[in-house]
Amino acid sequence: MHVSAQEEYGLRCLIQLARHDGEKPLRIQDIAASEGLSFEYVAKLVRILRKAGLARSTRGAGGGYRLGRPAREINLWEAIRSLGEPFFRERFCDSHTGLRPDCVHTDSCSIRGVWRGLNELLQTSLSAVTLADVTGEGEHATYGWLASRDYAGEASGAAGGSAPATSFGGALAVAAPTATAPAAAACTPESKATRAPEKR
Repeated sequence: MHVSAQEEYGLRCLIQLARHDGEKPLRIQDIAASEGLSFEYVAKLVRILRKAGLARSTRGAGGGYRLGRPAREINLWEAIRSLGEPFFRERFCDSHTGLRPDCVHTDSCSIRGVWRGLNELLQTSLSAVTLADVTGEGEHATYGWLASRDYAGEASGAAGGSAPATSFGGALAVAAPTATAPAAAACTPESKATRAPEKR
């Protein structure tokens, strides 16, 4: 899958707000300095987040931005979807028809089932992780903690129904990085897209 620059940096802005929740509002320049981003870029991101109800602004000399709701009530799926498009859009096939008006596999497409299933797995998994869950002590601690949880089961219990049998926690346990894993390359803030997460 592909994680866009807007999704990555927008989520990081939200985490900054979550870490300072309960304190005075954060100014755009404070968020920009903390994340190594430009003032203009952060201003654009917080406008999107405010429009989605995930952030709210306070005017005046001591003004700035706060979370729109408590961190425990904002999940990662909601945050990422406010910043970009779903992994698999329902009308995805309409733009992949080759030379014909309609895809030749419209009535029977095995690939579409894979993309839809992955999208549902991502939604189930990320919906079970809140901003409060990812304001901790860094990558390795977060990875280990996430891998220990059964997100499919938690999401199923919360929804009162069934969820995909594949657990995000189980997938993370397999892919968890070692303590000696090299640091990821720095991202360029104003690039149109960031490098997709490295396969492990």
